Amino acid sequence: MEETFTDLEPRAQFSELQEAMLEIKQTIGRIIVGQEEMIELLLVALLADGHVLIEGVPGIAKTLTAKLLARTLAVPFSRIQFTPDMMPSDVLGTSVFHPGTATFEFKPGPIFSNIILIDEINRAPAKTQASLFEVMEERHITHNGITYPLTEPFTVLATQNPIEQEGTYRLPEAQLDRFMFKIVVPYPNLSEEVAILKVHHTYPDIKNDLEAVQPLLNADKITTLRRQVKTVHLDEKLLEYIGQLVVQTRAHKALYLGASPRASLALLNSAKALAAMRGRNFVTPEDVQELAPAVLRHRILLTPDKEMEGAQPDDIVKQIIQKTEVPR
Repeated sequence: MEETFTDLEPRAQFSELQEAMLEIKQTIGRIIVGQEEMIELLLVALLADGHVLIEGVPGIAKTLTAKLLARTLAVPFSRIQFTPDMMPSDVLGTSVFHPGTATFEFKPGPIFSNIILIDEINRAPAKTQASLFEVMEERHITHNGITYPLTEPFTVLATQNPIEQEGTYRLPEAQLDRFMFKIVVPYPNLSEEVAILKVHHTYPDIKNDLEAVQPLLNADKITTLRRQVKTVHLDEKLLEYIGQLVVQTRAHKALYLGASPRASLALLNSAKALAAMRGRNFVTPEDVQELAPAVLRHRILLTPDKEMEGAQPDDIVKQIIQKTEVPR
């Protein structure tokens, strides 16, 4: 009998992983109203060892959510506010000369941490943005010919504002490709807006609740959960399905630039993490479809004609999903 996606025997137990992710969700949810998709994608990226770009207008809890996630993890956290005058050494570190010994000593910058929150990443000039290329991909930096590795886990959470463009520098495609997800955070709906007002009216000292958040996972536990995620089964037909989705972006008539193989790997790894979070030891086509917009939207470029027509990357991703045969 042909194997299906629903009759696989259990290959791993994910109850501990599920409980840990649920506890983090509940902890963040005590302060953040709504934004369930952003929170879930952040947790998927954490389990899949990926970086995240969070885009949205000011005031919708992008930075606060990232800070709360960091507080639930017993690992070092750094927050870097990108500005137009920031230099690469302000991020990576610099060498300090000691006259007594006539030697230089490397002083690590704020990037030497485990969870890195970069606020308004597009406000730093190109040379500072480029300083992140090596560290985001290879998890080490090279300074004066010496390589300095970073400790695991290492996750970059970056925010940017899509509206205010004065004094900003657009992220190059090579930089965007290093982010597993681009999360587009919408405004809250009416019921969520009212819920936000109620929370702040009922608990005016909510900032104290932020300070009271206790760590739930340490570095070793995160590493263990990531190893469990890697054991999730993925059928060969699904590998081909992921490949078809990504390859079609490179030939679509509405796209000037398609997704790279990093997109395929991001879909593969994030789909495993999502399946594990939902208690399954196998990936389904629905997992891949759910994650495809967040994985692909920042890796594709529309043609000028489509941009003038007002098309969005998510529209093209949806079209590709709809016309690609789903494996069963």
